[in-house]
Formats: sequence, C-alpha cells, structure tokens
Amino acid sequence: MLKSRLLLSGVLLSAVAFAAGDPRITHLMDGSHTRVPLNTVAPIYPAVARRDRVEGDVQVCFNVDRKGRPFRIAVRSSTDRVFEKPAIRAIRASRYVSLPEDREVPGIKTCRTFRFRLESIG
Repeated sequence: MLKSRLLLSGVLLSAVAFAAGDPRITHLMDGSHTRVPLNTVAPIYPAVARRDRVEGDVQVCFNVDRKGRPFRIAVRSSTDRVFEKPAIRAIRASRYVSLPEDREVPGIKTCRTFRFRLESIG
C-alpha cells in the first residue's frame, strides 16, 4: 500500500515553521517590509496522480494584499498539469498577517515550489 506524502520546497507548514522561527522559510521580505504567514496550506495530492504513481513539481507565483490574501496567483512551471490546481488552491487558502492602514503595501511577488512525492510504507 502506498502512502502519499507531500514535500514542500521553501515552505514548512504553519505551526511547525512558525515554531522553528526560520525567517528564510516563512517570511516574505522586500527591503524594509516583512510579511508573516498566519497559515500555510499544503496542497492535496490528486487521487488520479496517486493511483497512477505520478510525481511532480509545481512553481506558483503570487502577490499578497493588505489583508494578507494571496492574489495574482499563476503557475510559473509545472512537470505535470494534474498538480497545478491543487497548488493554486493551497496558495489561495494560505493567509499572511494583515498590514496596518498606515503602512504601505509592498509590491512583493513571491514564488513557491510544491513537490509532490509518493513514498512506500515499510
């Protein structure tokens, strides 16, 4: 029996990453601005890809608005289209700390690469 496992490149999941306190992984930085994630959502491994034993990578680029919501989400590269929608959904569901009204919204565009991998049990 196979167990699907999603490995994220450049991203650790929510509390784990926050607890680790590694700003290189969890923060978006642009000069004097830092955007801190509230939660990072992992994509769901597509059932058809798991069944067919397909693995792949998807790089998704996006901006973050004042309220901490990702926008202008686009796939930059993908090894298999089956992984693109789950990666976009994960970015869309992730949130960052909102900015106070007196702070300028930085023009940060960031990219994340999601690596979809299968691992056997045993």
